Amino acid sequence: MRNIDHWLKLISPSRKPGGGTSRKDYDEDNFCSNPNVDEEYLKAFRTTSYIEICNKAQGQLGKTNIRRVSSSSSLFLHLTEHLLEPRQETITKLTESLSVHRLLVEYFEASLEACLYCDTILEGIYQMRLAYRKIKRVLKLSKMVLDRTDTDQAICGDLASFTLQRNPLSIITPGQFRDIHDRYMVLLQRLKSKGSKIRQKLKFKRICKKVGRISLVISHSALVIALLVLAFHSVVGIVAAPAIVGCLLGLFRKRVKSVRGRGKQNTRASERLGEQLDFAAKGVYILINDFDTMSRMVRRLHDEVEHWKVVADMCVKNGKCEILKQALREFDAQDSSFLDQLKELEQHIYLCFLTINRSRRLVIEEIMDKES
Repeated sequence: MRNIDHWLKLISPSRKPGGGTSRKDYDEDNFCSNPNVDEEYLKAFRTTSYIEICNKAQGQLGKTNIRRVSSSSSLFLHLTEHLLEPRQETITKLTESLSVHRLLVEYFEASLEACLYCDTILEGIYQMRLAYRKIKRVLKLSKMVLDRTDTDQAICGDLASFTLQRNPLSIITPGQFRDIHDRYMVLLQRLKSKGSKIRQKLKFKRICKKVGRISLVISHSALVIALLVLAFHSVVGIVAAPAIVGCLLGLFRKRVKSVRGRGKQNTRASERLGEQLDFAAKGVYILINDFDTMSRMVRRLHDEVEHWKVVADMCVKNGKCEILKQALREFDAQDSSFLDQLKELEQHIYLCFLTINRSRRLVIEEIMDKES
């Protein structure tokens, strides 16, 4: 099996969490508290493969933005069609032609599903940025030197529009994230269970093979001795003894070679399948941790938007200047942090695309190595 420790180090669940989370909260969420986590996290963003996948995504987002008729129209990004590698059509043809194990087919389907979920979350992020323009406009208006009545009316109008919009980050609910987690956990357990059974079977085969070889040697040795004893009791037997022994030894060697050849072939096939299942299990494990992280990041941003909507609604309904000023100060204080968290969630999704592709390639390479 190839050494992928360095790869797993980069894409393991020891990633940096979303912005705004303290180290204490991070540790409580059962992530690794390795002091080098931040450095490794940043290294992942500097790799050529990550930069390439970001450029691909941004290029496609740019095309989508040009085709968009209005800011309120629904966006269907379909980045999976452009970012997923190898393409699912290629995988389907390959698995059908090579009769790949069903669990591996399920792994490829699960990784495709994960990419589609990433697409959906990116849709929410993009819609959130469009909705956030109203908040940015409110902050800009609040700093302009205009007639206060006109400015307040414009601000209240934008805030009212913001409160009426559906929260774009509710595009995937916590319940859906739990369902994803549970389904992938079931697949992970099945992959691990099958891999464990194969290892146990191989271990049992090795023991049986040793016992079989010993038994074969003993039985053939006993037969040779018996035939020699019989042969030496006759004149003809004395002459024929060397030929009999040579013939028996030849048959013995042929039998051993035949058994050994079939055994090696079957053993190697089982070992290859075990390796493929191991790679797929690692890929699913990484997916589970990626989506658990995304779930927390999305939930935190979703709750913050809901809080803003409550504050904005209170300002619109109350209409008092002091309350409006307080709300604007709160929006302004959270502005940079919120956008940073949104960007970090987007980066995490691109990194998820990258790790899915790497995992799929490794499994495919193992399948192709078996065939070659």
